[in-house]
Order: sequence, then C-alpha cells, then structure tokens
Amino acid sequence: MKIRSLFSGLLLVVTGVMLTGCRESSRGEVQGYVEGEFVYVASPVAGTLTHLAVARGQTVAAGDLLFELDPNPEGLQKQEADERLALARARLADLSKGSRPSEVAAIEARLAKARAARDLAQSEHQRRQGLFDAGNTDAISREELDRSTADLAVKQAEVQGVEAELETARLGARSDAIAAAKNEVEALQAKVGQAAWQLSQKKVLAPAAGQVQDTIYRPGEFVASGRPVVSLLPPENLKIRFYVPQARLPGIEMGRAVQVRLDGLEQPFTARVSYISSEAEFTPPVIYSKQSRAKLVFMLEAVPDAAVLSQLRPGQPLDVFLD
Repeated sequence: MKIRSLFSGLLLVVTGVMLTGCRESSRGEVQGYVEGEFVYVASPVAGTLTHLAVARGQTVAAGDLLFELDPNPEGLQKQEADERLALARARLADLSKGSRPSEVAAIEARLAKARAARDLAQSEHQRRQGLFDAGNTDAISREELDRSTADLAVKQAEVQGVEAELETARLGARSDAIAAAKNEVEALQAKVGQAAWQLSQKKVLAPAAGQVQDTIYRPGEFVASGRPVVSLLPPENLKIRFYVPQARLPGIEMGRAVQVRLDGLEQPFTARVSYISSEAEFTPPVIYSKQSRAKLVFMLEAVPDAAVLSQLRPGQPLDVFLD
C-alpha cells in the first residue's frame, strides 16, 4: 500500500509538470539563451608580445590600444626603405636640374677657348686667301692655303661640339633617364608605404567598443601572425537564440517582436526576430525541457532592445513568449 501510494504521488507530480508544460506551450513560451558573437583581435604580422594594455572584464572604446608587438624587424625595414627613398629622390633632383654650376662654368670656359682658336684660324685663313688670290705665290702656296682651310674647319667643329655639350649640361639628363628615376622613386614610395603598414600592425587598436572577454597571450610570448591575442564582445553582438517547434514556425516572420523574460529582471523586454533557420534540428542539450527534448525545432535569433544589452551575458537562460 505504501508503494502504491508513493507511485500515485509521483504520478500526480509528473502529471502536474506535464500540465504546466502544456500551459506554457499554450502561451507560446519557448526556452532560449543569450548568445554573443565575439571579435577575436589579432595582428597580421608575427612578433613577441611586449605590452598587453587591457585585462579581462575591462570595457574599451573603439580605437583604444589593446596590445603591442616587438616593432622589429619591421621598424628596421621601414628605416631602410626611408633611406633608399631619400637617395632616389636626390638622384632624380640631380638629373632634373642638369649639371652643377661648376661643371657648366668649366664647359663655358672651354667654349670661350674654342671660339678664340676658331677666330684666330679664320683670321689667318682670310689673310692667306687674300695673298693667294693676289697671285703672290711666293708668299703662300696652294698647299698652305688648303692646310689653313682644313684648320679653320677643325676649329669651327670644335666650337660646335662644345656648344652642344654646354646645351646638354644646362638641360639636364635625358628624358628616358629622368623617367627611369621617377619610376624608381614611385616604387620606393610603395615600399615605404608597405613597410609603414607592417610596422603599424605591431600596435593593435580596438576595432569597436566592447568588453574584453579574454586575453590569450601574455607579455614575452611569441604570437604567430593571425593568432588572436584579445577577444572582445561588442554590446551590439549580443542576441537572443531560441528554438521554436515546427508547428509554430509558419506564424513567425522576420522583424516580429517577441517578449523575453530573464532571471533577475522584473519586467520582460522586447526583442525582434532577425534570423530564422531554414533547417530543422533537434533541441540542443542546453535547452533543459523534457517536453521538447528530441523533437524537431527551428533555431531563431532576435535582437534585444539596446536598453538591456548591458545586463545580458552569453549563456544566460531565458524564456521567450511568442504570443
């Protein structure tokens, strides 16, 4: 009799729980939890962690310093690129402005000397040509006159050559040489920009405001490229995730408002459906409900009101009211 009474009592308790579950289901109540999408902050370049500027639980603003890596060898590469660029710019400037004043002055002096020699040769040639034309063959022969004519031609050619050299010196280098120097400067500017970017990646700032959830490395440890050092949780990355039986799914649309009750809050708050899964799944183990366990459900996500974001934490269980 005692065993029968005990069995009857347990049956009444189980029946009461099932009726309670039925009443909750009739009100459109489903279970869910708070989900957070973390931002894992890493550097695209490797290096030793020299400074960790934040701690777990700390709230940071966008642009705050999170951590720093050893600036070398990127810092030395940036310095080398700067020096090579300065050298290329100086070479381009030198080619563009032509020869130096002292070099131009030396060419001008050579030109004056060549012109003087030409004038002297021209004067002697005219004198000898006059004697020859007068028939004074005793004073000047045909051979001497031809030699004078040739000497004058040589002196004139020398003057023309020095004049062309002076013009070239004043103009500067050839256009193709200047173009090549410009291309070299542009290539080195790109190298400097690349080196500056790599160096800037050694100092990592917060991409958004949020709370530091975890710090994965400690100062002195080597961090491989792309490995997260800090995980952040921006408030806008918090969402409500819940599971709806397939029979209730047709009545739910994107943007629909639902009421959410969270332990510790006196009043429920509003969230709007932002995602509806297209595939059915079994209720996950995190949802502790005997009535819905092992049944096909669809996962939904909803964005909560901004006013309650500061009170939500990932993993918190909650109840969602669809009606």
